[in-house]
Amino acid sequence: MKAPKKTGEDHVRQFTVQHDDNDVRLDRWFKRHLPDVGFATVSRWARTGQIRVDGKRADVDTRLLKGQVLRVPPGGALIPGIKGQRVRKPLTDAQIELAESMVLEKDRAAIILNKPPGLATQGGTGTFEHVDGLLDAFVGETDARPRLVHRLDKDTSGVLLVARSANSAAFFSKRFSGRTARKIYWALIVGIPEIKDGMIELPISKQPGTGGEKMMVDESGEGQSARTRYRVIGRAGNSTAWVELQPLTGRTHQLRVHMAAIGHPIVGDGKYGGQGAFLTGSISRKMHLHARRLRIEHPEGDLIDVSAPLPEHFAASMAQLGFHEEDGDLAIDPIKPIPEKTMQKRAAKAHSKEYRKERRGERRKRADGTSVAAGGGGRKPTGKRAAAGALLAKGPAKADSRGAPKSAGRTSAKPDGKAPARKSAAPRAPAGTDKAPARSAAPRSAAPKSAPRSAAPRSTGPKSGPARPKAPPRDKPR
Repeated sequence: MKAPKKTGEDHVRQFTVQHDDNDVRLDRWFKRHLPDVGFATVSRWARTGQIRVDGKRADVDTRLLKGQVLRVPPGGALIPGIKGQRVRKPLTDAQIELAESMVLEKDRAAIILNKPPGLATQGGTGTFEHVDGLLDAFVGETDARPRLVHRLDKDTSGVLLVARSANSAAFFSKRFSGRTARKIYWALIVGIPEIKDGMIELPISKQPGTGGEKMMVDESGEGQSARTRYRVIGRAGNSTAWVELQPLTGRTHQLRVHMAAIGHPIVGDGKYGGQGAFLTGSISRKMHLHARRLRIEHPEGDLIDVSAPLPEHFAASMAQLGFHEEDGDLAIDPIKPIPEKTMQKRAAKAHSKEYRKERRGERRKRADGTSVAAGGGGRKPTGKRAAAGALLAKGPAKADSRGAPKSAGRTSAKPDGKAPARKSAAPRAPAGTDKAPARSAAPRSAAPKSAPRSAAPRSTGPKSGPARPKAPPRDKPR
Protein backbone atom coordinates (compact mmCIF):
# COMPACT_ATOMS: atom_id res chain seq x y z
CA MET A 1 0.00 0.00 0.00
CA LYS A 2 1.32 3.39 -0.97
CA ALA A 3 2.03 5.69 1.95
CA PRO A 4 -0.19 8.78 2.07
CA LYS A 5 1.27 12.18 1.33
CA LYS A 6 2.50 14.33 4.18
CA THR A 7 -0.36 16.79 4.49
CA GLY A 8 -0.38 18.98 7.57
CA GLU A 9 -3.13 20.82 9.35
CA ASP A 10 -4.94 23.54 7.38
CA HIS A 11 -5.21 25.94 10.30
CA VAL A 12 -2.94 27.64 12.80
CA ARG A 13 -2.36 25.63 15.98
CA GLN A 14 -1.59 26.72 19.51
CA PHE A 15 0.26 24.70 22.15
CA THR A 16 0.79 25.39 25.83
CA VAL A 17 4.32 24.68 27.04
CA GLN A 18 4.23 21.93 29.66
CA HIS A 19 6.47 21.36 32.66
CA ASP A 20 8.64 18.84 30.79
CA ASP A 21 9.47 21.43 28.11
CA ASN A 22 10.48 24.20 30.49
CA ASP A 23 13.74 25.94 29.42
CA VAL A 24 13.87 23.97 26.14
CA ARG A 25 14.98 25.60 22.89
CA LEU A 26 12.33 26.20 20.25
CA ASP A 27 13.99 23.92 17.69
CA ARG A 28 14.26 21.16 20.29
CA TRP A 29 10.55 21.50 21.05
CA PHE A 30 9.74 20.86 17.38
CA LYS A 31 12.06 17.85 17.35
CA ARG A 32 10.19 16.39 20.32
CA HIS A 33 6.60 17.09 19.30
CA LEU A 34 6.70 17.61 15.51
CA PRO A 35 9.72 15.59 14.36
CA ASP A 36 8.66 15.62 10.69
CA VAL A 37 9.18 19.40 10.57
CA GLY A 38 12.81 19.94 9.59
CA PHE A 39 15.16 22.50 11.05
CA ALA A 40 15.15 24.50 7.80
CA THR A 41 11.36 24.82 7.95
CA VAL A 42 11.44 25.90 11.60
CA SER A 43 14.11 28.50 10.77
CA ARG A 44 12.05 29.87 7.88
CA TRP A 45 8.92 30.08 10.02
CA ALA A 46 10.82 31.91 12.76
CA ARG A 47 12.55 34.25 10.29
CA THR A 48 9.26 35.23 8.63
CA GLY A 49 7.46 35.68 11.95
CA GLN A 50 5.02 32.79 11.53
CA ILE A 51 6.02 31.30 14.91
CA ARG A 52 4.87 33.31 17.91
CA VAL A 53 5.48 32.81 21.64
CA ASP A 54 2.88 34.70 23.71
CA GLY A 55 2.18 36.79 20.61
CA LYS A 56 5.84 37.80 20.08
CA ARG A 57 8.30 36.74 17.41
CA ALA A 58 10.76 34.02 18.40
CA ASP A 59 14.05 32.64 17.10
CA VAL A 60 15.08 29.01 16.87
CA ASP A 61 17.27 29.40 19.98
CA THR A 62 14.52 30.99 22.09
CA ARG A 63 14.06 29.23 25.44
CA LEU A 64 10.47 28.26 26.19
CA LEU A 65 8.98 28.59 29.66
CA LYS A 66 6.21 26.64 31.30
CA GLY A 67 2.77 28.11 30.58
CA GLN A 68 3.74 30.05 27.45
CA VAL A 69 1.49 29.74 24.40
CA LEU A 70 3.24 28.67 21.20
CA ARG A 71 1.64 29.55 17.86
CA VAL A 72 2.56 27.14 15.03
CA PRO A 73 1.59 27.69 11.36
CA PRO A 74 -0.12 24.98 9.29
CA GLY A 75 2.00 21.97 8.37
CA GLY A 76 3.96 19.29 10.12
CA ALA A 77 1.15 17.15 11.49
CA LEU A 78 1.96 13.56 12.42
CA ILE A 79 0.10 11.04 10.28
CA PRO A 80 0.21 7.35 11.25
CA GLY A 81 1.79 5.13 8.63
CA ILE A 82 4.14 7.72 7.13
CA LYS A 83 7.42 6.18 6.01
CA GLY A 84 10.27 7.10 8.35
CA GLN A 85 8.03 7.73 11.36
CA ARG A 86 8.86 5.34 14.19
CA VAL A 87 5.81 3.49 15.38
CA ARG A 88 6.17 1.36 18.51
CA LYS A 89 4.40 -1.94 18.67
CA PRO A 90 1.83 -2.17 21.45
CA LEU A 91 2.93 -4.21 24.45
CA THR A 92 1.35 -7.53 25.20
CA ASP A 93 -0.37 -8.26 28.49
CA ALA A 94 2.61 -10.35 29.59
CA GLN A 95 5.03 -7.49 28.89
CA ILE A 96 2.88 -4.99 30.77
CA GLU A 97 2.68 -7.39 33.72
CA LEU A 98 6.49 -7.84 33.67
CA ALA A 99 7.04 -4.07 33.65
CA GLU A 100 4.69 -3.52 36.57
CA SER A 101 6.24 -6.38 38.57
CA MET A 102 9.65 -4.68 38.46
CA VAL A 103 8.46 -1.44 40.11
CA LEU A 104 9.85 -0.78 43.59
CA GLU A 105 8.80 2.87 43.96
CA LYS A 106 7.50 5.62 41.71
CA ASP A 107 6.43 9.25 41.92
CA ARG A 108 6.08 12.22 39.59
CA ALA A 109 9.84 12.42 38.94
CA ALA A 110 11.12 8.84 38.82
CA ILE A 111 10.33 5.15 38.67
CA ILE A 112 12.62 2.77 40.60
CA LEU A 113 12.80 -0.70 39.05
CA ASN A 114 14.32 -4.00 40.17
CA LYS A 115 15.79 -5.31 36.92
CA PRO A 116 15.94 -9.11 36.72
CA PRO A 117 19.11 -10.83 35.44
CA GLY A 118 19.14 -11.71 31.75
CA LEU A 119 17.07 -8.67 30.69
CA ALA A 120 19.01 -6.03 28.75
CA THR A 121 18.62 -2.36 29.67
CA GLN A 122 18.58 -1.16 26.06
CA GLY A 123 18.07 -2.79 22.69
CA GLY A 124 20.79 -3.64 20.21
CA THR A 125 21.69 -6.06 17.46
CA GLY A 126 19.58 -9.15 18.03
CA THR A 127 18.14 -7.77 21.30
CA PHE A 128 14.39 -7.24 21.13
CA GLU A 129 13.35 -7.68 24.78
CA HIS A 130 14.74 -4.90 26.99
CA VAL A 131 13.75 -2.47 29.74
CA ASP A 132 13.60 0.52 27.39
CA GLY A 133 10.95 -1.20 25.32
CA LEU A 134 8.86 -1.99 28.40
CA LEU A 135 8.66 1.66 29.47
CA ASP A 136 5.64 2.13 27.19
CA ALA A 137 3.65 0.47 29.95
CA PHE A 138 3.95 3.72 31.97
CA VAL A 139 3.14 6.18 29.17
CA GLY A 140 -0.56 6.36 30.03
CA GLU A 141 0.16 7.62 33.54
CA THR A 142 1.94 10.80 32.35
CA ASP A 143 2.14 12.80 29.13
CA ALA A 144 5.84 12.02 28.55
CA ARG A 145 7.47 8.65 28.05
CA PRO A 146 9.88 7.62 30.86
CA ARG A 147 13.59 7.82 30.03
CA LEU A 148 16.61 5.80 31.08
CA VAL A 149 19.19 7.66 33.17
CA HIS A 150 21.80 4.93 33.75
CA ARG A 151 22.26 1.30 32.76
CA LEU A 152 23.01 -2.12 34.18
CA ASP A 153 24.67 -5.02 32.38
CA LYS A 154 22.36 -7.65 30.98
CA ASP A 155 23.38 -10.28 33.55
CA THR A 156 23.41 -7.79 36.47
CA SER A 157 20.25 -7.44 38.55
CA GLY A 158 19.06 -4.76 40.93
CA VAL A 159 18.07 -1.10 41.27
CA LEU A 160 17.52 0.83 38.03
CA LEU A 161 16.28 4.44 38.04
CA VAL A 162 14.05 5.75 35.24
CA ALA A 163 13.14 9.45 34.88
CA ARG A 164 9.56 10.41 34.07
CA SER A 165 10.29 13.74 32.36
CA ALA A 166 13.02 15.54 30.48
CA ASN A 167 13.75 17.86 33.40
CA SER A 168 14.03 15.06 35.93
CA ALA A 169 16.23 13.09 33.50
CA ALA A 170 18.62 16.06 33.26
CA PHE A 171 18.59 16.42 37.06
CA PHE A 172 19.42 12.76 37.72
CA SER A 173 22.03 12.65 34.95
CA LYS A 174 23.96 15.47 36.61
CA ARG A 175 23.94 13.56 39.92
CA PHE A 176 25.30 10.43 38.31
CA SER A 177 27.96 12.26 36.29
CA GLY A 178 28.93 14.38 39.31
CA ARG A 179 29.50 11.23 41.42
CA THR A 180 27.09 12.40 44.12
CA ALA A 181 24.80 9.39 43.66
CA ARG A 182 25.85 6.38 45.75
CA LYS A 183 25.45 2.92 44.24
CA ILE A 184 25.97 -0.18 46.38
CA TYR A 185 26.48 -3.60 44.77
CA TRP A 186 26.62 -7.05 46.31
CA ALA A 187 28.76 -9.75 44.76
CA LEU A 188 30.08 -13.23 45.46
CA ILE A 189 33.74 -13.51 44.46
CA VAL A 190 36.21 -16.36 44.14
CA GLY A 191 38.77 -16.46 46.96
CA ILE A 192 39.33 -14.19 49.95
CA PRO A 193 41.04 -10.78 49.49
CA GLU A 194 43.92 -10.12 51.88
CA ILE A 195 42.74 -6.53 52.43
CA LYS A 196 39.24 -6.50 53.89
CA ASP A 197 38.48 -2.86 53.06
CA GLY A 198 40.36 -1.64 50.02
CA MET A 199 40.34 0.71 47.05
CA ILE A 200 41.09 -0.39 43.48
CA GLU A 201 42.43 2.33 41.20
CA LEU A 202 43.17 0.87 37.77
CA PRO A 203 42.48 2.63 34.44
CA ILE A 204 40.22 0.83 31.97
CA SER A 205 39.99 0.88 28.18
CA LYS A 206 38.39 -1.17 25.43
CA GLN A 207 40.19 -4.37 24.56
CA PRO A 208 41.33 -4.33 20.91
CA GLY A 209 39.72 -6.83 18.60
CA THR A 210 36.50 -7.19 20.61
CA GLY A 211 34.47 -4.42 18.99
CA GLY A 212 34.15 -2.64 22.33
CA GLU A 213 32.35 -5.60 23.90
CA LYS A 214 35.15 -6.33 26.37
CA MET A 215 37.21 -4.05 28.58
CA MET A 216 40.68 -4.42 30.07
CA VAL A 217 43.05 -2.76 32.54
CA ASP A 218 45.20 -0.27 30.62
CA GLU A 219 48.09 1.39 32.47
CA SER A 220 49.77 2.73 29.34
CA GLY A 221 48.27 6.18 29.84
CA GLU A 222 45.47 5.68 27.30
CA GLY A 223 42.92 4.16 29.71
CA GLN A 224 40.18 6.03 31.56
CA SER A 225 40.60 6.43 35.30
CA ALA A 226 38.44 4.06 37.36
CA ARG A 227 38.05 3.70 41.14
CA THR A 228 36.22 0.97 43.05
CA ARG A 229 35.92 0.51 46.79
CA TYR A 230 35.22 -2.94 48.19
CA ARG A 231 34.44 -4.27 51.66
CA VAL A 232 34.36 -7.94 52.67
CA ILE A 233 31.05 -8.75 54.40
CA GLY A 234 31.53 -12.48 54.95
CA ARG A 235 33.52 -15.51 53.87
CA ALA A 236 32.79 -19.18 53.24
CA GLY A 237 36.02 -20.98 54.04
CA ASN A 238 38.79 -20.02 51.63
CA SER A 239 36.79 -20.46 48.44
CA THR A 240 34.20 -17.65 48.36
CA ALA A 241 33.69 -14.19 49.83
CA TRP A 242 30.64 -11.95 49.99
CA VAL A 243 31.67 -8.36 49.24
CA GLU A 244 30.12 -4.92 48.93
CA LEU A 245 31.26 -2.92 45.88
CA GLN A 246 30.99 0.84 45.42
CA PRO A 247 31.92 2.19 41.97
CA LEU A 248 33.22 5.74 42.38
CA THR A 249 33.43 6.11 38.59
CA GLY A 250 31.06 4.84 35.93
CA ARG A 251 33.14 2.85 33.43
CA THR A 252 31.77 -0.03 31.39
CA HIS A 253 32.13 -3.38 33.22
CA GLN A 254 34.19 -1.57 35.86
CA LEU A 255 33.36 -3.85 38.81
CA ARG A 256 33.89 -7.02 36.82
CA VAL A 257 37.23 -5.89 35.37
CA HIS A 258 38.58 -4.64 38.71
CA MET A 259 37.70 -7.77 40.68
CA ALA A 260 39.22 -10.01 38.02
CA ALA A 261 42.35 -7.81 37.95
CA ILE A 262 43.07 -8.41 41.66
CA GLY A 263 42.62 -12.16 41.25
CA HIS A 264 39.08 -12.47 42.65
CA PRO A 265 36.59 -12.63 39.76
CA ILE A 266 32.87 -12.45 40.38
CA VAL A 267 31.25 -15.88 40.61
CA GLY A 268 29.66 -16.75 37.26
CA ASP A 269 31.53 -14.06 35.27
CA GLY A 270 33.18 -16.26 32.67
CA LYS A 271 33.82 -13.29 30.40
CA TYR A 272 36.53 -11.86 32.67
CA GLY A 273 37.23 -14.73 35.06
CA GLY A 274 37.28 -17.66 32.66
CA GLN A 275 36.61 -21.15 34.01
CA GLY A 276 38.00 -20.11 37.37
CA ALA A 277 34.92 -17.93 37.96
CA PHE A 278 32.60 -20.94 38.36
CA LEU A 279 32.28 -22.81 41.65
CA THR A 280 31.83 -26.53 41.93
CA GLY A 281 28.74 -28.15 43.39
CA SER A 282 25.23 -26.80 43.07
CA ILE A 283 26.15 -23.09 43.00
CA SER A 284 24.43 -21.43 40.04
CA ARG A 285 26.56 -20.60 37.01
CA LYS A 286 24.77 -17.25 36.58
CA MET A 287 26.65 -14.08 37.45
CA HIS A 288 26.36 -13.10 41.11
CA LEU A 289 26.38 -9.29 40.83
CA HIS A 290 23.41 -7.35 42.20
CA ALA A 291 22.77 -3.59 42.43
CA ARG A 292 21.57 -3.70 46.01
CA ARG A 293 21.03 -0.05 46.91
CA LEU A 294 20.78 3.42 45.34
CA ARG A 295 20.88 6.72 47.18
CA ILE A 296 20.39 9.88 45.13
CA GLU A 297 18.98 13.37 45.56
CA HIS A 298 15.37 13.98 44.46
CA PRO A 299 14.44 16.99 42.26
CA GLU A 300 12.08 18.22 44.98
CA GLY A 301 14.83 18.21 47.61
CA ASP A 302 14.21 14.84 49.25
CA LEU A 303 16.57 11.87 49.23
CA ILE A 304 15.84 8.64 47.35
CA ASP A 305 17.21 5.61 49.21
CA VAL A 306 15.96 2.32 47.76
CA SER A 307 17.12 -1.30 48.19
CA ALA A 308 16.29 -4.19 45.86
CA PRO A 309 15.82 -7.80 47.01
CA LEU A 310 18.10 -10.50 45.62
CA PRO A 311 17.13 -12.63 42.62
CA GLU A 312 16.38 -16.30 43.17
CA HIS A 313 19.74 -17.76 42.09
CA PHE A 314 21.69 -15.23 44.20
CA ALA A 315 19.56 -15.85 47.30
CA ALA A 316 19.92 -19.63 46.90
CA SER A 317 23.72 -19.37 46.65
CA MET A 318 23.81 -17.12 49.73
CA ALA A 319 21.80 -19.64 51.75
CA GLN A 320 23.96 -22.55 50.60
CA LEU A 321 27.17 -20.72 51.58
CA GLY A 322 25.77 -19.73 54.98
CA PHE A 323 25.36 -15.99 54.36
CA HIS A 324 22.42 -14.00 55.77
CA GLU A 325 21.00 -11.10 53.79
CA GLU A 326 20.33 -8.93 56.84
CA ASP A 327 24.08 -8.83 57.64
CA GLY A 328 25.00 -7.10 54.40
CA ASP A 329 23.53 -3.59 54.71
CA LEU A 330 26.60 -1.73 55.97
CA ALA A 331 26.69 1.97 56.76
CA ILE A 332 27.53 4.19 53.81
CA ASP A 333 30.67 6.16 54.61
CA PRO A 334 30.80 9.76 53.39
CA ILE A 335 33.51 9.14 50.81
CA LYS A 336 34.08 12.16 48.62
CA PRO A 337 34.89 10.96 45.10
CA ILE A 338 37.83 12.53 43.32
CA PRO A 339 36.56 14.73 40.45
CA GLU A 340 37.33 13.61 36.93
CA LYS A 341 39.32 16.77 36.22
CA THR A 342 41.55 16.07 39.21
CA MET A 343 42.19 12.53 37.97
CA GLN A 344 43.08 13.87 34.53
CA LYS A 345 45.49 16.38 36.07
CA ARG A 346 47.16 13.60 38.05
CA ALA A 347 47.57 11.47 34.95
CA ALA A 348 48.98 14.42 32.98
CA LYS A 349 51.40 15.24 35.80
CA ALA A 350 52.66 11.65 35.95
CA HIS A 351 53.09 11.57 32.18
CA SER A 352 55.01 14.86 32.24
CA LYS A 353 57.29 13.53 34.97
CA GLU A 354 58.17 10.43 32.95
CA TYR A 355 58.77 12.53 29.85
CA ARG A 356 61.14 14.87 31.70
CA LYS A 357 63.01 11.89 33.10
CA GLU A 358 63.57 10.46 29.63
CA ARG A 359 64.74 13.80 28.25
CA ARG A 360 67.11 14.55 31.13
CA GLY A 361 70.05 12.80 29.50
CA GLU A 362 69.39 14.54 26.20
CA ARG A 363 69.42 17.95 27.88
CA ARG A 364 72.81 17.16 29.41
CA LYS A 365 74.19 16.28 26.00
CA ARG A 366 72.85 19.51 24.54
CA ALA A 367 74.59 21.43 27.33
CA ASP A 368 77.91 19.86 26.24
CA GLY A 369 77.25 20.80 22.62
CA THR A 370 77.09 17.23 21.35
CA SER A 371 74.35 15.76 19.24
CA VAL A 372 71.17 14.72 21.03
CA ALA A 373 70.86 11.25 19.60
CA ALA A 374 71.84 9.24 16.60
CA GLY A 375 69.98 10.48 13.59
CA GLY A 376 69.58 14.01 14.94
CA GLY A 377 66.86 15.44 17.09
CA GLY A 378 66.36 18.30 19.48
CA ARG A 379 67.50 21.90 19.13
CA LYS A 380 70.99 22.77 17.93
CA PRO A 381 73.22 24.73 20.34
CA THR A 382 73.89 28.34 19.43
CA GLY A 383 76.35 31.08 20.41
CA LYS A 384 79.31 30.30 22.66
CA ARG A 385 77.93 26.85 23.42
CA ALA A 386 77.93 26.02 19.70
CA ALA A 387 81.53 27.26 19.26
CA ALA A 388 82.76 25.26 22.24
CA GLY A 389 80.95 22.18 21.00
CA ALA A 390 82.49 22.53 17.54
CA LEU A 391 86.03 22.76 18.97
CA LEU A 392 85.47 19.77 21.23
CA ALA A 393 84.07 17.74 18.37
CA LYS A 394 86.98 18.67 16.03
CA GLY A 395 89.73 18.18 18.60
CA PRO A 396 92.93 20.23 19.20
CA ALA A 397 94.76 21.85 16.27
CA LYS A 398 97.67 19.91 14.76
CA ALA A 399 101.16 21.42 14.54
CA ASP A 400 103.04 21.57 11.26
CA SER A 401 106.68 20.51 10.75
CA ARG A 402 107.96 23.86 12.03
CA GLY A 403 106.08 23.51 15.31
CA ALA A 404 103.44 26.18 14.60
CA PRO A 405 99.84 25.17 15.06
CA LYS A 406 97.68 25.05 11.97
CA SER A 407 94.77 27.43 11.70
CA ALA A 408 91.31 25.88 11.78
CA GLY A 409 89.83 28.51 9.49
CA ARG A 410 90.70 29.94 6.09
CA THR A 411 94.19 31.20 5.30
CA SER A 412 94.32 34.96 5.66
CA ALA A 413 95.22 37.01 2.57
CA LYS A 414 98.46 38.94 2.17
CA PRO A 415 98.52 42.73 2.49
CA ASP A 416 98.49 43.07 -1.30
CA GLY A 417 95.22 41.15 -1.43
CA LYS A 418 96.63 37.98 -2.96
CA ALA A 419 96.20 34.68 -1.22
CA PRO A 420 99.46 32.90 -0.34
CA ALA A 421 100.54 29.99 -2.49
CA ARG A 422 99.53 26.65 -1.11
CA LYS A 423 102.54 24.59 -0.09
CA SER A 424 102.69 20.87 -0.39
CA ALA A 425 102.73 19.02 2.88
CA ALA A 426 106.14 17.73 3.87
CA PRO A 427 106.40 14.00 4.49
CA ARG A 428 106.81 12.96 8.08
CA ALA A 429 110.12 11.61 9.29
CA PRO A 430 110.15 7.90 9.96
CA ALA A 431 110.09 6.90 13.59
CA GLY A 432 113.50 6.50 15.27
CA THR A 433 115.42 8.93 13.00
CA ASP A 434 117.12 12.12 14.13
CA LYS A 435 116.67 14.25 11.05
CA ALA A 436 113.57 15.21 9.18
CA PRO A 437 113.54 14.55 5.42
CA ALA A 438 114.62 17.34 3.11
CA ARG A 439 111.92 19.80 2.04
CA SER A 440 113.45 20.32 -1.41
CA ALA A 441 111.37 19.23 -4.32
CA ALA A 442 114.51 18.23 -6.35
CA PRO A 443 114.95 14.52 -7.04
CA ARG A 444 117.34 12.68 -4.80
CA SER A 445 120.68 11.50 -6.16
CA ALA A 446 121.35 7.82 -6.25
CA ALA A 447 123.43 6.98 -3.19
CA PRO A 448 126.04 4.21 -3.36
CA LYS A 449 125.24 1.00 -1.69
CA SER A 450 126.56 0.80 1.82
CA ALA A 451 128.96 -1.88 2.96
CA PRO A 452 127.50 -5.01 4.43
CA ARG A 453 126.64 -4.82 8.09
CA SER A 454 128.84 -6.53 10.61
CA ALA A 455 127.59 -9.46 12.58
CA ALA A 456 128.35 -7.73 15.89
CA PRO A 457 125.41 -7.68 18.29
CA ARG A 458 123.40 -4.49 18.61
CA SER A 459 123.80 -2.31 21.64
CA THR A 460 120.96 -2.39 24.10
CA GLY A 461 122.05 0.80 25.89
CA PRO A 462 120.66 4.27 25.46
CA LYS A 463 120.70 5.78 22.02
CA SER A 464 123.45 8.26 21.32
CA GLY A 465 123.03 11.50 19.51
CA PRO A 466 121.39 14.85 20.13
CA ALA A 467 118.06 14.88 21.99
CA ARG A 468 114.89 15.66 20.02
CA PRO A 469 113.41 19.07 20.73
CA LYS A 470 110.11 19.10 22.57
CA ALA A 471 107.01 19.96 20.59
CA PRO A 472 105.53 23.37 21.33
CA PRO A 473 102.47 23.36 23.63
CA ARG A 474 99.15 23.02 21.86
CA ASP A 475 96.69 25.85 21.92
CA LYS A 476 93.75 25.28 24.21
CA PRO A 477 90.33 25.95 22.72
CA ARG A 478 88.80 29.14 23.86
